[in-house]
Amino acid sequence: MKAKQKGKYALPYGILPAVVTPLTAEGRFNEQGMRKLINYLIDGGVHGLFITGTTGEFYGLTPEEKREIFAVTLDETKGRVPVYAGTNGITTRESVMLTQLAEECGVDGVSVLTPMFITPSQEQLIQHYKTIAANTSLPVLLYNNPPKTGVNLAASTVAKLAEVPNIVSIKDSSGDLTLTAEYIRLTRGAEDFNVLMGRDTLIYGALCYGAAGSIASCANVAPRLCADIYDKYMAGDLAGSLEAQFKLAPLRIAFTIGTFPAVIKESLALLGIDAGPCMEPVGPMTAEEREKLRQVLVGMGLLA
Repeated sequence: MKAKQKGKYALPYGILPAVVTPLTAEGRFNEQGMRKLINYLIDGGVHGLFITGTTGEFYGLTPEEKREIFAVTLDETKGRVPVYAGTNGITTRESVMLTQLAEECGVDGVSVLTPMFITPSQEQLIQHYKTIAANTSLPVLLYNNPPKTGVNLAASTVAKLAEVPNIVSIKDSSGDLTLTAEYIRLTRGAEDFNVLMGRDTLIYGALCYGAAGSIASCANVAPRLCADIYDKYMAGDLAGSLEAQFKLAPLRIAFTIGTFPAVIKESLALLGIDAGPCMEPVGPMTAEEREKLRQVLVGMGLLA
């Protein structure tokens, strides 16, 4: 299932899991774990894959490890769904380098998080993204996650960047549905641009405003349920879509039980998919926390 074509560039749509990076006990990339996870996700009905993002612990991976992850993901996916790669850096230079690495490996597009630690102005952010886009032929997705970075992409900034031919989308993880709606309202006239929700509890709401789908962490654990929110909405089954959204909510809310992204990896372990540990200093959940999480999955019907 390829990304939908709208003009020159294919636009991401539907449910794209923000894929975790399976690790061995020693903290190295687990190729077999990744291959198993990819098939679980595609069999669950997702519309694409988003690797080496926030949920994929991009911040702890070397460029060489990212190259391996890109290659393994593309090899196992075999064109069944589009593959998007996070090419996030604090500096423009680093993001350009990682974007070109991803393009060399053959991914379908890249997602670039705003810089973190530093606090660039909106004009500096515009130049940052324009420079990245100018140095690749791939479609580029903006990624706004102010709770993690402390940097927010203003709606007016996104509207300006939507004019760049190969900047095609934005993932908004702000949790502010008003901001998401403004992104959609101000870019409605752009030929090749759409908006993706990044907060898993707001997928249905964003679709009502006109979003094209979601890049969702919870889709690692419940791919079919997340895909149902989108598929049922597009089929006109609004009640079924909303019910799937309500059913998913407890998992996203449970993220606070452990340190992110431990809840996702521990959930996968409970489902029989070995995603391994998180990168230190993020440690495993306690036995008490794991039992709370297990009860959430039982309540959702994901575990017996």
